[in-house]
Amino acid sequence: MSIHIGAKAGQIAPTVLMPGDPLRAKHIAETFLDDAVCFNEVRGMLGFTGMYGGKRISVMGSGMGIPSISIYVTELVTEYHVKSVIRVGTCGGMQPQMKIGDIVLAMATSTDSQINKLRFGGMDYAPTASFPLLLKAYQAALRRNARVMVGPVLSSDTFYGDDPNWWKIWADYGILAAEMETAGLYTLAAKYKIDALSILTVSDNPLTGEEASSEERQKKFMQMVEIALNIAE
Repeated sequence: MSIHIGAKAGQIAPTVLMPGDPLRAKHIAETFLDDAVCFNEVRGMLGFTGMYGGKRISVMGSGMGIPSISIYVTELVTEYHVKSVIRVGTCGGMQPQMKIGDIVLAMATSTDSQINKLRFGGMDYAPTASFPLLLKAYQAALRRNARVMVGPVLSSDTFYGDDPNWWKIWADYGILAAEMETAGLYTLAAKYKIDALSILTVSDNPLTGEEASSEERQKKFMQMVEIALNIAE
């Protein structure tokens, strides 16, 4: 048992899927996993372990933002010996061709957070995905005829900003989408020598004005989960 995770030794599988929303973790467990058992309820951050296609897999919420996911990933790795974390979350599309429900595989991540500048003494660090997971996810997405894009994303510390055009400079430099956790996940994966990948579903696009409902975000963006489950070791 760690500070923020109430699981006992052996209750968490080597691979953990991490949506931001703990209720999405519950929905994934109930929908996809056989014999799922809840291993965490501390702070309402639900976690479950079950079986999928003969593989033992866990799913647990991460909360929103780099600080929250960093706490949970650190404890999953250092206390429970997790070897692979696959984020399954939503993102805001930044390119005009992106539609609600499209899949984004985050190859690398920029960030407006200061967390890595603090870690690296003011220098920039470029967090990237685990290539074997990235390749497997891309191939799995193609097999499912998914609308999939691979490229860089932005992990932002701010959800409600003052400048309505804040995203445009990022889009001009090829950023596909914005979210709030991947930079923390990829940095810790590099530190602890584990595999990590963010598989994201576009939930809104400021260029088109499209936006998914909260229910759609929680329950209907399941193609990314199927991809994650099929590449999990």
